[in-house]
Amino acid sequence: MDPYIPSGNNPWNKAKVKHCHRRLGYGTDLNTVSTGVIAGPGVLIDQMVDNAASAPLREDPFWGYYRLSDFGNYTAENPQYINDFRIETGNLMVSSGLKGRMVFFWLNHFVTELDTYNYSPYLFQYYRTAEQHALGNFKDLVHDMGLTPAMLIYLNGFQNTNTEPNENYARELFELFTLGEGNGYTQEDIVETSKALTGWNLRPQVGGPIIFNTNTFFSGDKTIFGQTGNWDYHDVIDILFQERGELIAQYVCRKLYRYFVSPDVDAMIETNIISPMAQTMIANNFDLVPVLKQLFKSEHFFDEKALGVIIKSPFDLIFQFVNESGFLFNNDLMEAFIYYAAVLGQIMFNPPDVAGWQGDQDWIGTSTITARWALFRAYLNLLFDNGQEERFRSLAIDLSDDSNDPAYITKVIVDHFHARELFTTSDYDLATEVFKWEIPQNYYDDRLWNLSWAEAPYQVLLLLNHVATWPEFQLK
Repeated sequence: MDPYIPSGNNPWNKAKVKHCHRRLGYGTDLNTVSTGVIAGPGVLIDQMVDNAASAPLREDPFWGYYRLSDFGNYTAENPQYINDFRIETGNLMVSSGLKGRMVFFWLNHFVTELDTYNYSPYLFQYYRTAEQHALGNFKDLVHDMGLTPAMLIYLNGFQNTNTEPNENYARELFELFTLGEGNGYTQEDIVETSKALTGWNLRPQVGGPIIFNTNTFFSGDKTIFGQTGNWDYHDVIDILFQERGELIAQYVCRKLYRYFVSPDVDAMIETNIISPMAQTMIANNFDLVPVLKQLFKSEHFFDEKALGVIIKSPFDLIFQFVNESGFLFNNDLMEAFIYYAAVLGQIMFNPPDVAGWQGDQDWIGTSTITARWALFRAYLNLLFDNGQEERFRSLAIDLSDDSNDPAYITKVIVDHFHARELFTTSDYDLATEVFKWEIPQNYYDDRLWNLSWAEAPYQVLLLLNHVATWPEFQLK
């Protein structure tokens, strides 16, 4: 976990800057990469984390705190607001770097399924809670997330009363949100905690806030983690972090590591990487920024073995390419991206279950891999056939400094979209042949061909379609 210091054997370069932006965000453009090389690793990470931590909240949609009675035509408006919110969220994910990345990390940690409550204001309020605490304090995030209407409905807190205690949220609070399955709690802790969580089931207006009701609260002593008292929701969170803080920190830091660095965690990683992160988290009272900076600045994060070891999620696959190519996207295309991501297994705001998307190898199967290829063919061909062909030329010119060497142009384009160089020269040779297309060889030999030729944009299109089918393209 020592800070990464560039050296001759481990230099700071464009590949490492791209690594930062791919892991902390969804890739970036060439100018930002060049700026990052000049800044150096420590300064770049500070900038990326601090900018995310201080970024303003997204603007409230006018319907964000509607009651049901505020809708003019609920049946028509509610699904439209949800669709609009998805599109706007996709746009923010493309542009907001680590902030957007962290919001979706937490939404896949504190899972709800939109299909369960299907109400646009509750969706926004749930998102807003993750956004407010995305790089803030984890204890505050745990506290506030459990009181969102989306969570109260999804995990049955709204049905949890003194006459019929429901254990669902208490169980997931420990098992999925803070401690890990079977780690530091008992069934009796769950039973007693469920009693303390009662009372959050008063909704004066349909579709409005869910507030505390003393009449449905289980008043009386409960014993949680060895502490006895007339505990309520707020006490549960305090006792949980007081009595199980070390276990919480280890669990959350392990999850952050698997998301940002590698899905593989062995005993050495647990001891040498995750435990120091957990210690930093505890020392900073569960503030997230010091932990993230410690991880992202470490030698371990920049180790060559950390490059290209995570399979891209559907959103990674799409949004990273959009940012790194500079190709057009607009609301219509974002709507299509969100649709295709759903086809590939990632339905925005609808994880498959309370455990969320497990990621990595779960993203790839016999059907989804071919669908990934089809997505890129559809996107690239749509652009090319609708007035964007010059952007293909510009990409090649910008990356190659307007070279007329097809092998070099091919290599810089291929390397630009990959976390590592390809394993063999034959892979580059094959890609070069795809790029050269039907242009007679003598035009290349005699240096007559160049990127100003009318055929050049189509050649870049062919190469990108070819690159998108490689296994390496699926990695970040």
